[in-house]
Amino acid sequence: MKLGLRIEVATLRGTREGVPQLAALLKEHRARATFLFSLGPDRTGRVIGSLPRVPKLKCYGPVALLSGTLLPGPDIGSRCAGIMRTVLDDGHEAGIQAYDRAGWLVSAARAGEAWTVEAMRRARERYEEIFGAPALTHGAPGWRMNRYAYRHTQRLGFRHCSDTRGTGPFIPVIRGEIVACPQLPTTLPTLDELLAGGLNPDEAVRRLTELARRPPAAGHVYTLRAEIEGRVFAPVLRALLAAWRGLGHEPVSLREYAAGLDLSRLPRRVIVDQPVPGMAGIASAEGKEFLSM
Repeated sequence: MKLGLRIEVATLRGTREGVPQLAALLKEHRARATFLFSLGPDRTGRVIGSLPRVPKLKCYGPVALLSGTLLPGPDIGSRCAGIMRTVLDDGHEAGIQAYDRAGWLVSAARAGEAWTVEAMRRARERYEEIFGAPALTHGAPGWRMNRYAYRHTQRLGFRHCSDTRGTGPFIPVIRGEIVACPQLPTTLPTLDELLAGGLNPDEAVRRLTELARRPPAAGHVYTLRAEIEGRVFAPVLRALLAAWRGLGHEPVSLREYAAGLDLSRLPRRVIVDQPVPGMAGIASAEGKEFLSM
């Protein structure tokens, strides 16, 4: 059974330090993943309230927590292009999280079409500058989207996207419009959500292991973060990968996860907004099945 790994890389520090550590850990466990990069300025200081409920100073560091406010926001893509490209050499998939992650978190949910198209255009162009080829996947920060962003995932020719929470792959329907770009939603709770709910790291591993015993038909998708599992909580990810392997799961990139799907048979699901435990704001999620006349 395939288990898709979706890695959000939010900061300069996460890219420089977390990505190499994650790559080494994944290699150790013969696992692959999709790295979703923040490609432009690191302005994390402007969205501290939206960060996961973990020890922020240990995980993100003082520079990131001040970037965009008391400190200028460094350009992640221009400083870390080489590190980003190494994930492809290791057999992983690279995709877009955002150009300006903080700007997306603040504005995307209520943004109009012009703002959304420009934000996604900048991200696409920076991705192509770094990787020399078009991006084929997108995973919105904090699972925050709007109807124009869904529409643009189709227009940009993404092969698949992971912008939502849900129970399994589906074709999104937003305000009655079918978007011909499959969503591969995050199906498992994240580590920070479990910690915010009162579990300790060992209990979180046991919980995620137990949930993986009864996977949906297509398998699970798990979201992790370079600043969290790629640093302070790396031992938790190591234990998780070993436990999942013990259950017969194969940790793979979203590209590999999607390769086994029959896209013509995916259900059409209405997009809804819902709160995320332990996080500020709302997230896009899989709703009820859309029934056309």
